[in-house]
Amino acid sequence: MDYFGPLFQALAPWAEALLRAAVGLALVPHGLRNTFGFFPTTGVRAHNLGELAAQLDRDGYRPGKLWAPLISITQLVGGPMLALGLFTRIAAVPILIFLVVTNVERWRVGKYFWNQLGLEYTLMWTIAAFYFLVHGGGTISLDRLIGRAL
Repeated sequence: MDYFGPLFQALAPWAEALLRAAVGLALVPHGLRNTFGFFPTTGVRAHNLGELAAQLDRDGYRPGKLWAPLISITQLVGGPMLALGLFTRIAAVPILIFLVVTNVERWRVGKYFWNQLGLEYTLMWTIAAFYFLVHGGGTISLDRLIGRAL
């Protein structure tokens, strides 16, 4: 007999909302750091959009002046939208693209293991973002509240 089935079924929408919030909100500190210089002692080379653009150019992602603001918008606007489940699938697209490119870069730099700057960590975030692209915001989301859930 499955005693915990009803409990797990009741918790599933909350677990999905928690994962969605974690995936979206995890992007915000990165955007604050690379766009506005927050968290300056966290080991990054870019502390504003100009420095991020120059870093992207050096790393081969040209033109950096195009990609830097797009990355910042993805992190600072798309991240919170995903976290709230607002236009979830639309928000998930640039996040997923950003994370796929990040995985390619992480593979180039450190291969697999996260402690060697590999893709292990970012790969999990990519799969989670892909989940929300496929499934949408879920039961506990602003999409559902405003009738936009697909």
